[in-house]
Amino acid sequence: MGASSPVRNLALVGPNGSGKTTLLESLLFVSGATTRKGRVADRNTVGDASAESRERQMSTELSVASFRHGAYDFTVLDCPGSVEFAHEARQALVGVDLAVVVVEPVAERMVAVAPLLQYLDQLALPHLVFINKMDRSEVPFRDLLQALRDSSARPVVPHQYAIGRGESLVGYIDLVSEQAYAFRPGAPADQIPLPAEYREREQVARREMLETLADFDDALMEKLLEDIEPRPDEIVADLRKSLGADQVVPVLLGVAEQDMGVRRLLDAIEREAPEPEERAAALGVDPDGPALVQVLKNFQMPHTGKLSLVRVWRGTVKDGTVLDGMRVGGVYRLFGQQQQPAGEVGAGSIVALARMDNARTGAVLSNGTGPVDVALPTAPPPGAMFAFAVQAANRNDEVKLSTAFAKLVDEDPALRVEHDPAMHQTLLWGQGEIHLRVAMDRLKGKYNVEVAGTRPRTPYKETIRRSGHAHGRHKKQSGGHGQFGDVKIEIHPQPRGTGFVFENKVFGGSVPKQYIPAVEAGAREHLRKGPLGFEVVDVGVTLLDGQYHSVDSSEMAFKTAVGLALKEGLPQCHPVLLEPILAVTVSVPSEFTAKALTLLTQRRGQILGYEAKAGWPGWDEINTHLPQAELHDLIVALRSLSQGTGFFAWTFDHLQEVPDALAATIVEHNREQASA
Repeated sequence: MGASSPVRNLALVGPNGSGKTTLLESLLFVSGATTRKGRVADRNTVGDASAESRERQMSTELSVASFRHGAYDFTVLDCPGSVEFAHEARQALVGVDLAVVVVEPVAERMVAVAPLLQYLDQLALPHLVFINKMDRSEVPFRDLLQALRDSSARPVVPHQYAIGRGESLVGYIDLVSEQAYAFRPGAPADQIPLPAEYREREQVARREMLETLADFDDALMEKLLEDIEPRPDEIVADLRKSLGADQVVPVLLGVAEQDMGVRRLLDAIEREAPEPEERAAALGVDPDGPALVQVLKNFQMPHTGKLSLVRVWRGTVKDGTVLDGMRVGGVYRLFGQQQQPAGEVGAGSIVALARMDNARTGAVLSNGTGPVDVALPTAPPPGAMFAFAVQAANRNDEVKLSTAFAKLVDEDPALRVEHDPAMHQTLLWGQGEIHLRVAMDRLKGKYNVEVAGTRPRTPYKETIRRSGHAHGRHKKQSGGHGQFGDVKIEIHPQPRGTGFVFENKVFGGSVPKQYIPAVEAGAREHLRKGPLGFEVVDVGVTLLDGQYHSVDSSEMAFKTAVGLALKEGLPQCHPVLLEPILAVTVSVPSEFTAKALTLLTQRRGQILGYEAKAGWPGWDEINTHLPQAELHDLIVALRSLSQGTGFFAWTFDHLQEVPDALAATIVEHNREQASA
């Protein structure tokens, strides 16, 4: 790749199953970067080369391919389409100059692309749409355009108009040149006469395109008002300008599996996509200054160590460059799993840097001495929505499991590892069951650590409803010094959220002052497991009286005595089970709001209200209080009823009593597990 060649950095994004990896294969083949096309079904594609992707025949992580086409140097980031791996795509998008949104020609599924389009608008990232699989379309092309318009906050501009659909697909009309073309599988399209029956539809679509572009160009508006036909090169210039400013969303079409429409897509990208320096300028990057790079993705390679995929925003980077105290151990262009030495690279390049051990995804690194002079966008890790309690299948692997977890999270920040000492479990949090299954497969295949995952235990608590008194005496003689401690206590409930309160009301020295802290510590220790089998909270313990022995008393004896008192007294204070209640905010397209409300109600959710989601046309936001026990597979059910679009955020809110019938079942199940 030539250092002075025009550069095109783009990401392929879109819903799962839209054909992004197939499109990448077609781009590589028609550009001459490969001599033979791979197929996802044959597991021989340049992208999706990991074992986890090929086993599932779906993208599970970012794939990168750098290649040359004509005078242009391309770097294409093929992003996973599953919502469970959306963070891979979101972080990749901050480093490219153009997003190609790949969709299927199904109008009712266009809603699935709305969150992605909203994120692209948030980044102000230029993007166009490629409607793939047009040979399977069952609806008129104008209906597909309308469905896209309903999902996009930016004006949707048809660049082409389809001739025919489904099995009757013929080709397309280029709305810039008004030339018609017939598709040929595996070959360039042939120019044909524009079908007479499409003349009126073509004129309407072209007029809509020109009028939309004229909204951002006064000169074009004047020509349209004066019925002056703009030249094709003027229209292309307007498309390029409006696309680069993220003012419009051009739409192209084709069938990537048969290379149909892909050459025209390449041509549009070369002619109309923004230059790297334009994107840098839009983000406020001063071209003068020290080298500036941003980490888009970390790869933990089994034999060569860590590689950090970066976008060079400014300056040059080569082997030996020091970035934030880390010395670059090699600069490579990626082509699937192949690494090609790149030597020295300049601004606009997307390359992999070796041995950047402390580089984290999203980090901005520089070889300058002062603070970074620009705030580049990044994609913060999403909130966790699904968890497994995990443990090493082989106990001998427990030591190396923590190291494997650290590398796993370094590769995928959407994962989170949390140790729960109260429930004696390690939680692996992610975006869904497939996300976690892939992570567990990666632990086994890449780091040789097999883990088992189960449903997490809910951190129930217990408390008491009424006060009571209790007496505890610990006396033991075993030769020499014995053990003696005697306490009388009052146990009483506290307001919800208070926690544990200890008070000393001993008078006259019946319990010496040096043993009072031991009584409090013993109470805290015993309350870790109450009569129902869970930690006791929101309870007060008052020390009223006691006895001691000048020789045999000790801190341990008084700890034991208060434990005996609580063991006797707590069951008499009407213990009740508490469950954590979460504040959950659910986001869904408005057409699925009723189903989402029903789902939450079925899971014992208390609906607090719902309203239109700010900044998301056609979406609603539902606020609810939901028991944590009902959270585990909520995201699975929510995505099922909303065509994969729904999501939620949650935080702990309060503890609440469990209904008696359900509490009895939970306590019995917990006892069975403890005795197993």
